[in-house]
Amino acid sequence: MLSLQHIKKSYDGVPVLQDITLDIKDGEIVSILGPSGCGKTTLLNVILGITDADEGKILFHEEDITHEPMEKRGFNIVFQDYALFPNLNVYQNITYGLRNKPGISSDEEVKELIRLLGLEEHLDKKIDQLSGGQKQRAALARTMVMKPRILLLDEPLSALDGVIKESIKDRIKTIAREYHLTTIIVTHDPEEALTISDRVLIINEGGISQYDEPAEIIHQPKNSFVRKFILNQLEIKRNNIYSLFEENPKESYLAI
Repeated sequence: MLSLQHIKKSYDGVPVLQDITLDIKDGEIVSILGPSGCGKTTLLNVILGITDADEGKILFHEEDITHEPMEKRGFNIVFQDYALFPNLNVYQNITYGLRNKPGISSDEEVKELIRLLGLEEHLDKKIDQLSGGQKQRAALARTMVMKPRILLLDEPLSALDGVIKESIKDRIKTIAREYHLTTIIVTHDPEEALTISDRVLIINEGGISQYDEPAEIIHQPKNSFVRKFILNQLEIKRNNIYSLFEENPKESYLAI
């Protein structure tokens, strides 16, 4: 279990995270959701170890890792821009980390992960030959071969559309289940968070507005912010879909 206890963080005297306390169970998918500037990326960085908390504790399997450096925590992140090496092919990108830490994943484990992510036919391609979804899968594979104790994803679906987005969501869920891997996702998209997660953490102005299962958030929002944020964002998305449908009913139906 990952436990955050009374985490606080300020920049230049301005509070960014205010008394964040929550537990994330082993193997859970948890999305951190909220509007721009609410503190969700700062919280991700505190968990990863890029940023130090001003106050509070971080426990992993009851061990205090609050002051452990990032490289000792064993948590890995897939960034929004994928951060793949353009001069290497897909297979070389996937296995890059194993150069310095050989033996973490066996050849068979690497092959199984490649199969699971549907990358077999792309291994010899350079990164600029890949689609957005293929790049995302390659970035996931590169992270997974290092066997992270926790997988962190920063806006993993923001650059993807339609069927590709749904495919990546399914693969993230499959990886979490297959490897019993605790997965934490930062997103600004309520639909994304509610459909991929076991639990959703909604942050507003650096504090927890609600931390609950998706069904509870939809049917029993804790306060007016949660209600308005979820409903407004879903309404915007629905209106966008309707407008597309009016412009071109056939193509919009296929996109949905």
